[in-house]
Amino acid sequence: MPDAGVEIFRSPRRAECDERVFVLAAVGIASTITAQGADFLVHVDPPDSAQALAHLRQYAIEMQRRAAAAPLPSPPLHAGASLGSAAYAAVLLIVAIAVANGLWRLDAFDVGELDARRVQSGQWWRVWTALTLHVDGAHLAANTVAGVWFGYLAARLIGVGNTWLLVLLGAGAANWLEAWFGPPDYRAVGASTAVFTTLGLLSAYSWATRYRFAQRWAVRWGPLVAGVVLLGWTGAGGGEATQPPGTSGTEVDIVAHALGFTIGLLLGVAAAWRPLTRLLGRSPQWPAGLVSLALLVWSWLRALGS
Repeated sequence: MPDAGVEIFRSPRRAECDERVFVLAAVGIASTITAQGADFLVHVDPPDSAQALAHLRQYAIEMQRRAAAAPLPSPPLHAGASLGSAAYAAVLLIVAIAVANGLWRLDAFDVGELDARRVQSGQWWRVWTALTLHVDGAHLAANTVAGVWFGYLAARLIGVGNTWLLVLLGAGAANWLEAWFGPPDYRAVGASTAVFTTLGLLSAYSWATRYRFAQRWAVRWGPLVAGVVLLGWTGAGGGEATQPPGTSGTEVDIVAHALGFTIGLLLGVAAAWRPLTRLLGRSPQWPAGLVSLALLVWSWLRALGS
């Protein structure tokens, strides 16, 4: 057994070094492990270094093959996802009926839209009320269908209450950023910011929870690639309706879509952090769901009372 020699492998985990020592011992090559700072190092005698490296390379290739062949473990799935999607659709429909039929104040649309000047003056609740308003039936239908589907998939992975609370907070943050840093005459309505927040949340959470498993690069990065493709495919179409200054028409708000998606990505990575994943998994879903609904109700009460 060499006291010192050529370093052929290092790792912060002692178990990985032990595996390499065992592999080398099986082919008759003596090796030793030493510690250097936070790492552990495997050494062999200089005459054995080339052969030892060849065996370790072959071992690494074989381990990659086995990992690629092994199926990924199925993630735990949460119940109640369809209930959350139904609640999302119901909120949008109820607000649309109330506004269209004058069941609220006649200026309910004006007091609820995302108006940058008023958000900057302190009417923060508009970042959430604007998510529930739509300019026409096609606008409402597009955001309802997309939100129901993405929300269902995300809720199956993260939990119905946790998902919709994260989506509401993330979409509100995206709206606030655009209103606060955008031009004062910027105005917009629509749930598409929430839709793309949900897509980002779903993509990043799926990627982050599977990333630690050995797999082909296409499988590893698939969720993020799919999310970006969907953002590009649908994010430039209908969804968030913004009224350009000095015009009476509407146009697609690509910045809102990108902001919602980006914030969703950050929330998805955070939710996939193991300590937080365990906490979210142990927590009941209904408190988070009630907080989401209460936040929307509070926002509309502030808007209608202003």
